[in-house]
Amino acid sequence: MSDDNNDNNQQNGTSSNSNTPPPTANNVPAKMIEHFKGHKVDVSMWLIRILAIIFAVFYVLPIFGTKQSAFNKVLLSNAAISALRLHQRLPSFTFSREFLARLFVEDSCHYFMYSLIFLNVQPTLLILAPIVLFAILHASSYSLKLLDIIGQNSWWGARFLISLVEFQAGNILKAASFSEIFIMPLAVVMTFMGRAGLMTPIMYYHFLVMRYSSRRNPYTRNAFAELRMTAEALAARSPSIVGKVVHTAIAFISRLAPAPQAVPTQQ
Repeated sequence: MSDDNNDNNQQNGTSSNSNTPPPTANNVPAKMIEHFKGHKVDVSMWLIRILAIIFAVFYVLPIFGTKQSAFNKVLLSNAAISALRLHQRLPSFTFSREFLARLFVEDSCHYFMYSLIFLNVQPTLLILAPIVLFAILHASSYSLKLLDIIGQNSWWGARFLISLVEFQAGNILKAASFSEIFIMPLAVVMTFMGRAGLMTPIMYYHFLVMRYSSRRNPYTRNAFAELRMTAEALAARSPSIVGKVVHTAIAFISRLAPAPQAVPTQQ
């Protein structure tokens, strides 16, 4: 009887195991769909960032279409990402002074304006550099989140590439800030060459001022500080005439910088 009971128990165990739910891996598509439904804006920005990177590759290697077309698509992708980010961070639009003040301190608003400034200029690779660098950084970060949904031990090749991007995150942000600074003299040169409008350097100067005053991203201020220290060190090692020219340029650029904002005190 005991053997019969053991056989019955084994059969019951077998039947109960057959009724167990499938492995977790089989639930990955459902988890991904659920995540996409619950994070539509984040997923949309992730997809658009990937498209921006692809369009930048098509700009460098114009296999499909022209360089101007790929250039404009990168700028439009950046504008779409910035608009979606503003939708996340800001309340419903109200035509008020408080809303506008909050709008213009948002980094996403700055980069939305960035796309509008260069939408009608002749394509230049340096203009796309900040957009592509930020797209790589943020797309990699969100890709890691999606890989975690798939499984902690999945797609090791992709995880390795993402880890390289995250390891260089500081250098990527620094490179984006330096490229934004160097675009300013480029915009002036492009205007004199007839490759950009007369308002392009003026509008870009205001963009650069907003980036310098950014509360969330200090990398532009840090980049200006590094450039100033490098220029002062160069002036100290150069002949007096060259040093005087360098110091004059430093003083001129310093006068263009916005006044430092006082941090509000809590009462």
